[in-house]
Amino acid sequence: MSGSAADPPSPDRLAGVFSVSSVRRVDGTVQYIGDPLVPPAAVTEQLRPVFRQCGYDIRLEELGPASNGATTVVGGPGDSDSITAPSSAPHAGRDQYALVAEPLNTDTGVPWLNIGLLLATIASTLYVGASAWYYIPVAEDPLRVFEAWPFMVAMLGVLGIHELGHYAAARYHGVDVTLPYFIPFPSYLGTMGAVINIRGRIPDRTALFDIGVAGPLAGLVATTIVTVIGLSIDPITVPERVANSDTGVIITFNYPLLFQALEALVNAVGLESEIGPGESVHPIVFAGWAGMFFTFLNLLPVGQLDGGHIVRSIVGQRQETVAAAVPGALFALAGYLYFTRDPPPVGFGVWGLWVFWGLFATGLAYAGPARPTVDTTLDRQRTLLGLFTFLLGLACFTPVPFEISAI
Repeated sequence: MSGSAADPPSPDRLAGVFSVSSVRRVDGTVQYIGDPLVPPAAVTEQLRPVFRQCGYDIRLEELGPASNGATTVVGGPGDSDSITAPSSAPHAGRDQYALVAEPLNTDTGVPWLNIGLLLATIASTLYVGASAWYYIPVAEDPLRVFEAWPFMVAMLGVLGIHELGHYAAARYHGVDVTLPYFIPFPSYLGTMGAVINIRGRIPDRTALFDIGVAGPLAGLVATTIVTVIGLSIDPITVPERVANSDTGVIITFNYPLLFQALEALVNAVGLESEIGPGESVHPIVFAGWAGMFFTFLNLLPVGQLDGGHIVRSIVGQRQETVAAAVPGALFALAGYLYFTRDPPPVGFGVWGLWVFWGLFATGLAYAGPARPTVDTTLDRQRTLLGLFTFLLGLACFTPVPFEISAI
């Protein structure tokens, strides 16, 4: 950077784009009060490079009608440099705007929290993979947990590439964003997924769409590769102690349409491995299944999930109407499964999964979607890509993702 967050651009550098009548510092931001000299939607796009050179991100806010008065330049405590502004005041009655500049996050320290969560998720995924999917008696020989590394790499690869898709799109549009935070969870899959935190303002609908859609598309590419590899690898043998056990339960994972299509493709080209008596598909297959399951959940068009970002960028504020219907649909699905399926031998049935997500979606809908700084219409190509992405999401859906039965 050629400047620092302590040295915002002077008003004369905004000439031709934004006419500044006053400048003030408020809660760590620098606010340029005045009038756009170009269409308001184009102000931030044209001036963002100027502010980024000085270490700032910007957004444009409409303040309402202005009144005639003296020009002021207000500096906060600790300001080391003064900012000068033109002496002409805006015309009374004209809508006045504030160009708000916020310092970019320039923290280059070691992301210890990200690293710690990643290591914890690696450990939990190795443990779950070894004990649940490779049938390794980890308690008897703890070091054998590392034999589950293919499952761990596949699982975290699918989730990580999904989040890095968001990260790359956010960085492309100049939006401040964190590295992924993985969530360890030592049950079934070893993780509850991963998230990133968008810290900067999203400039427009185009950026919001690109950030939202990049994760699912990148993740599905990784999921497709992992699934094909898993179906092509020789199955593993189920130990007799597990096959002959008369205690415990069996969890059967049902495959969505996309998985079935990939399975048919692998079988058509002669790569699918035959599963014999006492054998089970390779654990990597479950990483592919998880990738599709997480993709569908992320594409629910509610709140700040990926689907919420995509719908918000396509239909604007009407996204909240769409989001309001999502919890009802999930609760309806849960009720249908509750009354039409036999209860499992232990725990809740699959209906409990959709009740949980119905409650979660309710909270997300209440919190509302992400709101871009400039609410311009999305272009046709991205709109079509968004619809295609939702079709892929539907291909990742099955109303009964898993079934629990007694051994």
